[in-house]
Amino acid sequence: SSNEFKDITDPRKFACYSGVAPFEHRSGSSVRGKSRVSSLGNKAVKSLLHLAAMAAIGCNEELKDYYQRKVAEGKNKMLVLNAVRNKLIHRIFACVNQNRKYEKIYQHAIA
Repeated sequence: SSNEFKDITDPRKFACYSGVAPFEHRSGSSVRGKSRVSSLGNKAVKSLLHLAAMAAIGCNEELKDYYQRKVAEGKNKMLVLNAVRNKLIHRIFACVNQNRKYEKIYQHAIA
């Protein structure tokens, strides 16, 4: 149970709760295999984040470019999609903590 999300105070904790945060598999000092997401996360929340990430990739130019760039670099599509989910979580928490709507107010240095 999430205790009405009172215990979740930052985006990293919410990412863990929803099964989006990657974890290394370790045994002592050895790292075994790649980082993986936990299968114990809240599947209902994760599925909603999945739908939101798919919509964001289709509609939001910044996230669409990010997704296409990472896939072109050879990253696994689901790994990149999980990164987009994590980006959405961080943006949501920033909006909630600042009590305002999301606005893209910065410009890239390259642009």
